[in-house]
Amino acid sequence: MDALDPVPGETVLEIGPGKGSLTRVLLARGLKVVAIEKDRKLAEGLAGVDVICGDALRVEWPRVAKVIGNIPYYITSPLIEKALSPPPRQCVVFLVQAEVADRLAAPPGGKTYGALSVGVQAVCRVEKLFEVAPGAFKPPPKVRSAVVRLTPLGAPLIRAEEVGPFRVFVTACFCKRRKQLKNAVPGLNAVAIRALGVDPEVRPERLAPETFVRLMRAGRP
Repeated sequence: MDALDPVPGETVLEIGPGKGSLTRVLLARGLKVVAIEKDRKLAEGLAGVDVICGDALRVEWPRVAKVIGNIPYYITSPLIEKALSPPPRQCVVFLVQAEVADRLAAPPGGKTYGALSVGVQAVCRVEKLFEVAPGAFKPPPKVRSAVVRLTPLGAPLIRAEEVGPFRVFVTACFCKRRKQLKNAVPGLNAVAIRALGVDPEVRPERLAPETFVRLMRAGRP
């Protein structure tokens, strides 16, 4: 919770509070909490908070600068996508599957670096803060967990209107990650890629997010 750098009296948005374990900690720190909870019975049991009862992927999120949540692992990617949608927030702290945290924070060149890494790092700074043992949960999950902090960049690598096309472009590149760049980048041949100062024979996982941005913009009609 300290990862939010909380200031007593400020409002935070909690995604999926469930039975309120984290909620009570937030309230004890003097924070005002707005919570989005899908389960109506659980929502009715939350005390001392403003509750929005609904699906976090479907309801509109209030414009709160700091977001926190122990989010469902099976919808991690779309929840992160929504959390990073404009307008930008000051800080997002999520508990996610450790494997996903590794992918989010991965630098270019490794096996865990992929489309998710590029898409998120193009708009925010990613920090994997620490791992959480399965025994910390009841019942304990079968996977490791980790806390990640996402801090939106003051100057994102892509514009708001490019987010969707960029995601499609990067995903297409990594669908052929074992191929050389000249055979993986849609819309560009080896000559065009080299003209951008990029080696057309490297593989996609070796490219930094800003290079993907340049390639996407060069290949768009």
